[in-house]
Amino acid sequence: MRHFFKVDPAKVLSDPEVEALLNSDTDGFIIGGTDHVTAENAAFCYERFMGTDKALFLELSHTQMVLPFADQFLVPLVLNSPDSNFIVGQFSEALKRFSPHVPFKQIQPVGYMVLNGEAKVAQLTKANVALLKEDVAAYAELAERFLHLPVFYLEYSGKLGDASLVRYVKGKLQETELWYGGGIRSVRDARFMAEFADVIVVGNLIYENFSEALKTAEITR
Repeated sequence: MRHFFKVDPAKVLSDPEVEALLNSDTDGFIIGGTDHVTAENAAFCYERFMGTDKALFLELSHTQMVLPFADQFLVPLVLNSPDSNFIVGQFSEALKRFSPHVPFKQIQPVGYMVLNGEAKVAQLTKANVALLKEDVAAYAELAERFLHLPVFYLEYSGKLGDASLVRYVKGKLQETELWYGGGIRSVRDARFMAEFADVIVVGNLIYENFSEALKTAEITR
């Protein structure tokens, strides 16, 4: 199991906090957010973490977040959105703007399932969250067997998810990694979800309880 911190460009971190994150036991960082993300704050945030020897991903939730100096990109495909713009639309638009300068070997597509209907990302993408566990598992198999995605991401964004669902979905995947993010507010929560997911992602806790967030990275050691 691995651990990533998700850092929001629109939120404030002090220099000592950035240094502490860089020196933590995490396996890497994802730079990305939903609200108030601009090319400027994304670049500023990314540059603060560029010196790390850990994995560093830029999540392309907005086309303006394409930074020419970034090394690795995550492209979220919100599979349970009825709006194709959040699956392929905005990225085809990005290709029109930036091709042939897109570094395809550095891009990793991620099949997202947004499952907290109250989250801003769910409202933005109009994600269908009224799903049975069999529905979510079917999306997982679609991601692995038809789309050949390297990652299937269960995104609860602000709410701790259903561990039994995470376990059930994990049992359906053989090659695609299962990532989990959302509602992790303690080491206990992190350890709980880490029993089933290949990767846990800790985001909001960084800004709510920084010292506790740092401790979540220690469970992978």
